[in-house]
Amino acid sequence: MMKVLAFGTSNSRKSINQKLARYAATQINNAINNVDIILLDIHDLEMPIFSEEREKESGIPAFAHDFYQAIGEADAVVISFAEYNGSYTSAYKNLFDWASRIDMKVYQNKPMIMLATSPGPSGAQSVLAAAKGSAPFFAADVKGALSLANFFDNYDVEAEQVTDEAFNEQLNEIISKL
Repeated sequence: MMKVLAFGTSNSRKSINQKLARYAATQINNAINNVDIILLDIHDLEMPIFSEEREKESGIPAFAHDFYQAIGEADAVVISFAEYNGSYTSAYKNLFDWASRIDMKVYQNKPMIMLATSPGPSGAQSVLAAAKGSAPFFAADVKGALSLANFFDNYDVEAEQVTDEAFNEQLNEIISKL
């Protein structure tokens, strides 16, 4: 059985990126039978802001170890990046920074699909480009990166489905590389 870890990088309980990550994981399950989807909510992994002083005083928080372990136990990872002011969310950046203190190879050479979405026309492309560009330094095997612009125009909330056919075709191409 293939284990797929999926999460959005926003700590909002109404995260559209969490919805997109879940959707992509479901599409993986549809394409590759016998998939165990693990949905991670980073809202549940909040911890003190990283600093070397905190690390020396208290060590690496358990939630950072939990995050790192969840990636390690997965066969593939789906991340949908929320964009705050053109960059990573502070919640994700903090979680990532703590996990990188365990091992700089945070992504542990896992096959990965990187996604991003936003309510506007940019589709969070800035943060997606940053994430994809830095991925090799953190041992990510990125199979593809894809942005969905205008989330609320391209996602059916009731059906929990992306309605943009071009996006779906590209996502299926990426899934075939897993």
